[in-house]
Amino acid sequence: MASLDPVLDKDGVRLTVDDTIATVTLANAAKRNAQSPALWRALTEAGRALPGTVRVVVLRGEGKSFSAGLDRQAFTPEGFDGEPSFIDLARGGDAALDATIAEYQEAFTWWRRSDIVSVAAVQGHAIGAGFQLALACDLRVVADDVQFAMRETSLGLVPDLTGTHPLVGLVGYARALEICATGRYVLAEEAERTGLANLAVPADQLDDAVRDLAGALLAAPRDAVIETKALLRGAQDRTYEEQRVAERAAQGRRLRDLAGVGE
Repeated sequence: MASLDPVLDKDGVRLTVDDTIATVTLANAAKRNAQSPALWRALTEAGRALPGTVRVVVLRGEGKSFSAGLDRQAFTPEGFDGEPSFIDLARGGDAALDATIAEYQEAFTWWRRSDIVSVAAVQGHAIGAGFQLALACDLRVVADDVQFAMRETSLGLVPDLTGTHPLVGLVGYARALEICATGRYVLAEEAERTGLANLAVPADQLDDAVRDLAGALLAAPRDAVIETKALLRGAQDRTYEEQRVAERAAQGRRLRDLAGVGE
C-alpha cells in the first residue's frame, strides 16, 4: 500500500486516512509508545479530525510494543514540560482534578462512536493505559507475543481511563478484579479464549489479519452496521423485552430506508 500523507502528526500520534479506513498510529517506538497528557490530547484531536467517509479506524503502535502505558515521568515532581505534574494535580481541588481526568478520558471515549468500527492491532506490551486504550476499541486483534496488564492497582492507583467498563463486559467481574488486583500478564491464548481478543495471530501476520477484518467490516452496508452496533451496545442496559422492542424499531428503520419510505 502506498504511503499516505498524515492528516495529523503530533505528540506521538499520527493519523492517516485512505477513503473509508483511517489508521491512528502511536508513533514513539523509542519509548515503547508511552503515554502522556499531550498524547491524549492528540488522540482526542485525531477523533475529531476523522472525515465523514471513514467507516473503520485501526489503532496500532509502532515498534515492538503497542504501548507500555503511562510515561513514568508523570510521577516525577517536574512532570512534563508545560504540564502540571500529577503531584500538583493531587494537591489541587477535587473539581479541578475531576475535570482534568475527564479531559484525559476523552482520548479513550470516541473509539466506540456509532458511525465507526474501531480495531486495535496489538503486539508486545499493552500495559496500564496501553491496555485501556486497546479496550477502548470495539475489536482487538492481537499478535502471539501480546502481554496485557493492568498495573494501576500495583502502583496504588485505579484504572481511570475508561478501561474498567469494557473489561468487566468482556471477561466478567471476577476475572476483571483478579486481572486488575494482581497486575498479572494476560497473554494471547487467554486473551482470545476469554474474549479480550477477537483473534490472535503470529506477529508477522498481524497487519494482514487486521486488513482482512477491516475489509470484512466494510462489506456490509454502512447504515446496517451503524444500527447493529447501536443495538448491541445498548443490549447490556436493556431487559430481554426492551431489546426485542429495540430490534423491531431498528429493523423498521432499515426496511423503510431500503424501500425509500419516509418516517
